[in-house]
Amino acid sequence: MAHTSALLSVMIKAARLAAKSLRRDYFESDALTISRKGASDFVSQADLRAEEIIREALATARPKYGMLLEEGGEIEGSDKSNRWIVDPLDGTTNFLHGIPVFAISIGLERDRAPYAGVIYNPITDEMFYAEKGQGAYLNEKRIRVSRRDDMNEALLATGLPYQGRGSDADRELALAETGRVLAASAGVRRFGSAAIDLAMVAQGRIDGFWERGLSPWDVTAGCVLVREAGGMVSEIAELGRPHLANSILASNGELHEQARKLILGK
Repeated sequence: MAHTSALLSVMIKAARLAAKSLRRDYFESDALTISRKGASDFVSQADLRAEEIIREALATARPKYGMLLEEGGEIEGSDKSNRWIVDPLDGTTNFLHGIPVFAISIGLERDRAPYAGVIYNPITDEMFYAEKGQGAYLNEKRIRVSRRDDMNEALLATGLPYQGRGSDADRELALAETGRVLAASAGVRRFGSAAIDLAMVAQGRIDGFWERGLSPWDVTAGCVLVREAGGMVSEIAELGRPHLANSILASNGELHEQARKLILGK
């Protein structure tokens, strides 16, 4: 692969190992034992198996690094500068309904900032990867964000808080934001995976993405991808650190301020 450092090679290998398990479970999803973490928030054997595979692979390659795992929580490392941030299956509901829009997301946070990221869809075999200062890639091809600067022509994606995730006020806010963007753009999509949304911004398939109520494992890898592809990532209301915040706005950069004001109703 092009421009894969030793660090990225470790991350890509871990993603591919977990993907073998996820692909098998995806085509046998009826047989999975599924438990509820909350209404409409599922965790399956597939999710847990994939996370364990990734954890073991990363721990073997970089035993001193800490980890933040969606299912397994925080694991302290003796290296306080580096922390893996892992979502073994972003888009669990899609996975369980047989919709091939989900991804393994592995990010590396270095000194509290996103440094490297891998997002892999095991069904489409699309491997997105990026490392700070090295550009962003899809498989072996360099990718860049779109160049659209007219909101009327822009296509954006978002996430909407569903049953069991967010309050009535959260849903009202999300629908109001979406309505404003719909009225001023070429459209809004909801794919059901923040990792996939961010990867598509990096590739230029869509021009922007925003969502509230996310966690570090949802966005850390994607933040690196978008920035290394020439885009911009921030919180929605501020230019802060979105991978540690409650909201994210990612764009091609050209549309960032337009999108931010539109979402906020300014």
